Amino acid sequence: MAGSSLVLSDDSRLSQIDRSLYRLEQVLALVSGLAVFSLMLMAVVSVGGRNFFNQPLPGYVDWIEQAMPLIAFMGIAYAQRDGGHIRMDMVVGALKGRVLYLVEFITTAVILLVVVLLVWGTWSHFDRSFDFAMPMWSTDSSIDIGLPIWPAKLLAPVAFSVLSLRLALQLWAYARAIVTPDRAPVAIPLIADAATQAAMEAEHVSGRDE
Repeated sequence: MAGSSLVLSDDSRLSQIDRSLYRLEQVLALVSGLAVFSLMLMAVVSVGGRNFFNQPLPGYVDWIEQAMPLIAFMGIAYAQRDGGHIRMDMVVGALKGRVLYLVEFITTAVILLVVVLLVWGTWSHFDRSFDFAMPMWSTDSSIDIGLPIWPAKLLAPVAFSVLSLRLALQLWAYARAIVTPDRAPVAIPLIADAATQAAMEAEHVSGRDE
């Protein structure tokens, strides 16, 4: 995929786990994209129904609320793996060798701590909404058509859990790179130079990106 980062692979156990987790992240990112596409179709149906039949799609806002966690959270681990999140590439790019990997290890560890706290908080939020004894297992529902809220609340801890796995894997990769800086680092996003970026973008446009 074209971008500013490059992730290397080899035959090591670390790289094998990285590729397996990446397949899961790709599925979640695809689900997120399908959610965006579904909302677009729902908008067309709702606006068309309002204009031609004076009857918009019932519960349109409720469905948007349900889809927002899919759009907001499902692709974050995928972006983390490919180095797609915003970061100070000009600063990080100036570092080399063990210093670079040490800085990346420390920042990734801090992010992992924050994400673990988010998993705990979002799971508690979901737990307050879920109850087997209640209709549709939900203690709350949307305002318009009464959709249960707990499925949307469950998506956040699920997505953050996958992100936690990704961050833990990257910590492993950075630790290995610190110990063996001369070995090609795998499972972590490396900053590509201008020529490599241009080649990756050309490959992506030509349809040969994998």
